[in-house]
Amino acid sequence: MDYIQKYQSWVNYEALDSTLKTELLQMNDAQKEDAFYVDIEFGTGGIRGLMGAGTNRVNVYTIMRATLGFSRYILSLKRHKKVAISYDNRLNSSAFALRAAGVLAAQGIEVYITKNLRPTPYLSYMVRTNDCDGGIMITASHNPKAYNGYKVYDETGCQLVPRLADIVIQEIQTIEDYFQIPFDESSPLIHWVDEAFDQQYLEQVKTIQIEKLDKKPLKFVYSPLHGAGGPIVPNLLKSLGYDVYPVESQMVNDPNFGATASSNPEEKLAYEGALALAKQIQGDLVLVTDPDADRLGVMVKHQGKYHFLSGNQTASLTLYYVLSRKQAHGLLPKNGYVFTTNVTTPLIEKIAKSFDMTVETTLTGFKFIGEKAKAIEGSGVYVFGCEESYGSLISDFVRDKDAVQAVYMLCEMATFMAEKHQTLIDLLNTVYEQYGYFVEETLNLNLSGIEGKKRIESLMTYFRNNRLSIKNKEIVQIDDVLKQQTWRKTGVEPLNYPVSNVLKFYYRDGSWIVLRPSGTEPKLKIYMSVVGQTKAMAEETLENYKLTVQGLLGQI
Repeated sequence: MDYIQKYQSWVNYEALDSTLKTELLQMNDAQKEDAFYVDIEFGTGGIRGLMGAGTNRVNVYTIMRATLGFSRYILSLKRHKKVAISYDNRLNSSAFALRAAGVLAAQGIEVYITKNLRPTPYLSYMVRTNDCDGGIMITASHNPKAYNGYKVYDETGCQLVPRLADIVIQEIQTIEDYFQIPFDESSPLIHWVDEAFDQQYLEQVKTIQIEKLDKKPLKFVYSPLHGAGGPIVPNLLKSLGYDVYPVESQMVNDPNFGATASSNPEEKLAYEGALALAKQIQGDLVLVTDPDADRLGVMVKHQGKYHFLSGNQTASLTLYYVLSRKQAHGLLPKNGYVFTTNVTTPLIEKIAKSFDMTVETTLTGFKFIGEKAKAIEGSGVYVFGCEESYGSLISDFVRDKDAVQAVYMLCEMATFMAEKHQTLIDLLNTVYEQYGYFVEETLNLNLSGIEGKKRIESLMTYFRNNRLSIKNKEIVQIDDVLKQQTWRKTGVEPLNYPVSNVLKFYYRDGSWIVLRPSGTEPKLKIYMSVVGQTKAMAEETLENYKLTVQGLLGQI
């Protein structure tokens, strides 16, 4: 069926949601093609896309189709037939969550669904504590407000890895009729999870404490960016005696993100409201979580100015603090594991190995870290896992990124440093002096729609056939994850990663560049990491890399 036929089938469906029907009738031909040329796909984070009418959009019908496919997967497991569901503040999130619950219930599956928005790690914990077979989180994470999405979890509270996601995808692809999917939103199989569960989750979060701090003089400014951290994070910090100042205008559950210019902690625009409050009250730390509260962004007051920390820097600081303080208390496990990704700063591996931790590297996507955490059960001890994109996990009582844990540890860390009359910037400089000045940056080439997808494919093909050469920098290794092979001068070897369209170029001086099409956004992500004897030398090298890459992209 071509896109015109798909479009007509939706327009002709008499019971179609009236808002979607109006949208369809106003589409031009290009919009029709973009909305119907494919069925929306699972990427590295499940389904994520623009909300609206069409098979290539997130709407109640694509949510129902995905849920019916997921329910068939759950039933095939022949286990408990139970699924947990939660959602963030986005437009339609609560309605999509309830409809997903209704579809599952109609298939005889028991559902535990939160009464109100709650964080992604909270959902992961619900899966584990309720002995569920899986979970669903309705969220588009840090994407702009026009997006929504659908993350799917296994029985360990980990997002489905590709081999399991493929089974769900196969089930979904057999469902051709979007409009005849049964659901029962009033089923007795649907159980509502209320605020009483908050304390159970927060008590687990508190177990990550390392230092018992009597004095807590610092002022912490916090914003959930209108999202799911709002009902959880301030209560946690206040219960621990921290002096927390929520950004009240951004504490409101608002799908339009009315009081913030960005929902993404990776963008400095997201900090405007929190930074204004911090300057007003002379706050010491600014903490910003994304809408589903799995990512944390940080700004630190140091010598009278506020400094923005990257995800790599925050993860490196957290790992160094956790390992050094546990070592000081004799709490470091002998068989400890630290997990990182192939686009995260090499500083993570250097720090971990200096404390005799075993380091395992995997692809971007916390599901791969969750999978490795499961694999070491009984033989190793999970210590830390992180990604460069502002996500980490300190204790794996959940199996996804947890910004609630991250907030807790940043507050403890900053307070511990304050006792020494130092800030987190002082600690970061100590880490750099000990391990080297690592500097990273990610270039995002935004390419939406059909033409954008073609452009991304052509760029990846070009660099797969033509090395990414930097003047005066010798390439010593190339990882082609799609082909699952590593090239070195000594020959080609197998690469033990899941198949993914990723290229990584290594240079002799320890720097590298990675090209990776985003699995959740219409963009090509280009990650760069360099190391220098001084910060200035590292930054100069990085600038050279950026100019070279940007020049190449302009020529191809």
